[in-house]
Amino acid sequence: MVNQRKYALELLTDANLLSCKPAPTPIDNHEKFSSTGSVPPFTDVQAYKRLIGRLMYLTNNRPDITFYVQQLTQFLAKPTISHYIVAIIILRDIKGAQSLGLFFSSNISAHLKAFCDSDWDTCSDSRQSVTGFSVYLGNSLISWKSKKQ
Repeated sequence: MVNQRKYALELLTDANLLSCKPAPTPIDNHEKFSSTGSVPPFTDVQAYKRLIGRLMYLTNNRPDITFYVQQLTQFLAKPTISHYIVAIIILRDIKGAQSLGLFFSSNISAHLKAFCDSDWDTCSDSRQSVTGFSVYLGNSLISWKSKKQ
């Protein structure tokens, strides 16, 4: 089992969320992120960039948050309050599952499997597609990526 529990605890401590209630799931799967609308901007852009960068590092062992973090990286230049709130919800999800990680079986087969998925015209700002892939060695996830094209 490979996890980043210590890093997750440090991240929660830095965000003053160590004693928060855990969130059961990061966000609604159907929520569309946007930089337009009447949501006020988040004023501390550097803090937002640092938080998203730290969340990106955590996705190495937490593929369950990868898509949401990737979506939030699109707004590093001009984040809004709603983007920051989603990042906090992701932290609350991490609080509830600090020890999650990747499990590599000791009796792994040498069978390599790969999957790819595309969602055309999904980004409401750029009207570009989002694609992703995952690669498994036996039953263990060894690589993944979600990408805006």
